Amino acid sequence: MRVLKYKEAISEATVQAMEADESIFVTGHAVDYPSGIFGSTSAAAEKFPDRVFDCPSMENAFAGIAVGAAAMGQRPMFVYPRADFMFLSFDNLLNLACKWRYMYGGNAGHVPIVLRAVVGKGWGQGATHSQSPHAPLAHFPGLTVAMPAAPADAKGLLLSALTSNHPVILFEHRSLFDHEGEVDEAMEPIPFGKARIVREGHDVTIVATSLMVSEAVTAAEELAGRGISVEIIDPRTIRPLDEAAILNSVKKTGRLIVADTSWELCGFSSEVAGLVAEKAFKHLKAPVRRIALADCPAPVSMPLEEAFYPKASTLANAVLELTGQNTENMSHIDEVSLFKGPY
Repeated sequence: MRVLKYKEAISEATVQAMEADESIFVTGHAVDYPSGIFGSTSAAAEKFPDRVFDCPSMENAFAGIAVGAAAMGQRPMFVYPRADFMFLSFDNLLNLACKWRYMYGGNAGHVPIVLRAVVGKGWGQGATHSQSPHAPLAHFPGLTVAMPAAPADAKGLLLSALTSNHPVILFEHRSLFDHEGEVDEAMEPIPFGKARIVREGHDVTIVATSLMVSEAVTAAEELAGRGISVEIIDPRTIRPLDEAAILNSVKKTGRLIVADTSWELCGFSSEVAGLVAEKAFKHLKAPVRRIALADCPAPVSMPLEEAFYPKASTLANAVLELTGQNTENMSHIDEVSLFKGPY
């Protein structure tokens, strides 16, 4: 099978979907620039110049325009180079798009809008440009929230989003855009609510989102050499959530670590911890561990940022603790970020 970068997989999905459906158009900050959101929209902009266009800084207004366009039969895809920009869209997104079908009983059409939101660390993004609001958004019924961690999932989940009849948000970590993986050339959507078992194991389960999936794989490979078997579950979508995959894994391993790209309090890691406490408590051999961001805004200083974000060594030591072993300095397994900005 072919190997593509994450950004190339998104690009291919976008072009294939636009070829199949003339109602799809793409807008957002810099989508038609030569840089094309890390190259993920460049091919679509070249092939469909009338359907890929830049929009001004008016996120709330354009979210409303997107809802109206979708209700009239179009399929808008709105791209936020930084997820933080989408905060201004929350009113139209959460009070209109999410509730549209419920309020009108299915008698006013659908609002199949797709939002791509780029999140993550790097280049000193700082407190207002490093946030990943996937947990608060997943709180609202009527919205699908996806977090593709692999190139194949970036393509398949986007294809599902562009063929769905309800609003979907895909959170894409900026550190993943150059990651490579096998991607099928066919136009094959990946269903929402179906987790991916990244690695099978029997000692500890790690449920990881987005970039933390890669960090978990690195940690698991290091620990395998020490005789510790780690199972990694990538939920792929956090709403809907594949509860069965998580519970079945915990029932097998008896230990759970949840690794997320945002804060712990009221976050996705807490949701999974609550799920397991409610439905698989008797299978636990140790308390659930949550690995998330420190309880403060993100710093701008690169040394502080390095300390702020959990990484592979953080996960490896959490596994050692859960299995009753001594922790140690494992910084040698941490990947050096090559992301240099500006977006």
